[in-house]
Amino acid sequence: MDTIILNSEIARDTLEGLSASPKYLLPKYFYDEKGSKIFQDIMKMPEYYLTNCETEIFANQKSDITDNFLSDDSPFDLIELGSGDGFKTKILLRHMQNLNYDFNFIPIDISEEITNDLVNELQSEMPDLKVEPKTGDYFHVLKELNEFTHKRKVILFLGANIGNYSDTEANEFINHVAEFTHTGDKFLIGIDLKKSPRIIVDAYNDPHGHTRDFNLNLLTRLNRELDADFDVDQFIQHTTYNPQTGDIKSFLISKTDQEVKINSLEKSFYFREWEPIFMERSKKYDMQAIVKLASVNGFKVEQNFTDSNNYFVDSLWVKM
Repeated sequence: MDTIILNSEIARDTLEGLSASPKYLLPKYFYDEKGSKIFQDIMKMPEYYLTNCETEIFANQKSDITDNFLSDDSPFDLIELGSGDGFKTKILLRHMQNLNYDFNFIPIDISEEITNDLVNELQSEMPDLKVEPKTGDYFHVLKELNEFTHKRKVILFLGANIGNYSDTEANEFINHVAEFTHTGDKFLIGIDLKKSPRIIVDAYNDPHGHTRDFNLNLLTRLNRELDADFDVDQFIQHTTYNPQTGDIKSFLISKTDQEVKINSLEKSFYFREWEPIFMERSKKYDMQAIVKLASVNGFKVEQNFTDSNNYFVDSLWVKM
């Protein structure tokens, strides 16, 4: 058992999360093959405004955005953290390629299958594009890149993924990005803005059941990878939103008193009736909080690109 816990990150994190009070699981484990496909379904929902807002920003403001990537005529690495299927990023890539920008595209994602699919699509759609895919932890890859290249960097972190972190975690994350950048490097970060609570809740508690399936799929993954015996029918998904903090939180809640055995950990976990497992946070920001988030971590907001409803912002920062 000790070898499994020490050598398997998902086992170690699951043990820690389900042993905590209150219980939690880490959202990074949502994205196995099936989870990644469910998330693509989520992004296509009419209620999930985030994708459409960011797509609108890129479609209508791609020239202004990419012009800001060019500090001079020197080549640069365009690095995307959590590239996924690259649907929105392709808008920028096509535009830059049409204008003969000198850059390498380096998509980084935790899912090797999703990355391979993206690379195959890019080779088919933009065969002249220079692509260097990487699979794994963002910061491990950034460290490796820093050791082998001194090119200027433009880093993308899109889709409001920063909202998955607490305030402390968000600052730690951006501080890590800052550690792997140099003065003048750019950072384009997608951030969801505060708005009507009803609009926000509908995006994360959808009537189609995709969000429920997305959360429950993590239990299915634990059954498969850690030889657990979760009965997914005995859990329901629940969403809350706090307009003061901007936090929308997702939970899985046990419908009954039950015990779940995780054989890889040689341990059982007891769930009381209606006991929650905290699954995910998605924080919403205002513009003042964005300026602070940038400045305390060594960046300056250079320009904000918003959609027509001011629901979402792609904020371009420069390393000071």
